Amino acid sequence: MNKLSDAELYLQQYSDRLIIIDEIQRLPDLFPVLRALVDQNRRSGRFLILGSASPDLIRQPSESLAGRIIYHELTPFTLDELGYTEPIVKKRWLRGGYPISYLSDNDTISYTWRESFIQTYLERDFPLLGIRIPAIQLRRFWTMLAHMHGKIWNASQIANSLGVSPPTARNYLDILSDSFLVRQLLPYYGNIKKRLVKSPKIYLRDSGILHTLLNISNTEILYSHPIVGSSWEGFIISQLLEILPTNWQKFYYRTSAGAEIDLITISPENTVTAIEIKYSLQPKPTIGFWNAFEDLSCKQGFVIYPGKESYPLHSNVTALSIKHLQQLSQLS
Repeated sequence: MNKLSDAELYLQQYSDRLIIIDEIQRLPDLFPVLRALVDQNRRSGRFLILGSASPDLIRQPSESLAGRIIYHELTPFTLDELGYTEPIVKKRWLRGGYPISYLSDNDTISYTWRESFIQTYLERDFPLLGIRIPAIQLRRFWTMLAHMHGKIWNASQIANSLGVSPPTARNYLDILSDSFLVRQLLPYYGNIKKRLVKSPKIYLRDSGILHTLLNISNTEILYSHPIVGSSWEGFIISQLLEILPTNWQKFYYRTSAGAEIDLITISPENTVTAIEIKYSLQPKPTIGFWNAFEDLSCKQGFVIYPGKESYPLHSNVTALSIKHLQQLSQLS
């Protein structure tokens, strides 16, 4: 920190080297300096900036590095990196993907680390970002989101439970989203003659953090907990969003009449693929899935489940084992 007390003077000494700056959220005032240095010398790859919150949350809009920076989200461990064997899947699902949590010697140590992570984020990291919400209030909100994991966002319900206004609840949600702690999966707004649900679905990004907020410390508790199906759904969606083609659009689909698909992807050629997620060894799509499949004229569909075999359910719908999840990276 002392080296950056006069950041411009210090950084100019290393104009011919790659400069790595970690925890950038602690130094939001550094953005104007970086902008000036980049404009002085437009050589690519001068700075590697690391942080645990989105740039919009860290800095002011007037300090934009637009046109001077490329963003890359470094996620926690994914199954694509770890493997798809049953022990790895179970461990990654329970503990989440943060390296220290996943690599801990046992579940108890992993759980303790995650609890400390949550507390530190609330008491230190958020205040450093200029967020002046009491830690106990934000933890209550975070825990409420854990209970509605995989459900449709309902601002009024959350606001009433928390004793705040709906816009305030929405602000809290955006803060956790911009901190890469919560994912908002947007609904599909296709031009079809249906009454569509238009609020996002809420998922905690890391399954381990979800389980910690719900006091789930081992697999026995997880398997008997009411959240198990939603937890599995969010876990699989996180993995899918890492391996599906980046130029494909991803949404969920739901109508007021009950037609529903957990995840739909739309290719640049407007080919729609339906993906349903079931925590069952006998995955059977509901009538709502088939209605939605017809509504959207889907070309193919998959039902992802924790079993060992993949097999056809219909002429163009496949029950896909978690072991074969990587096949979806080559959708066409």
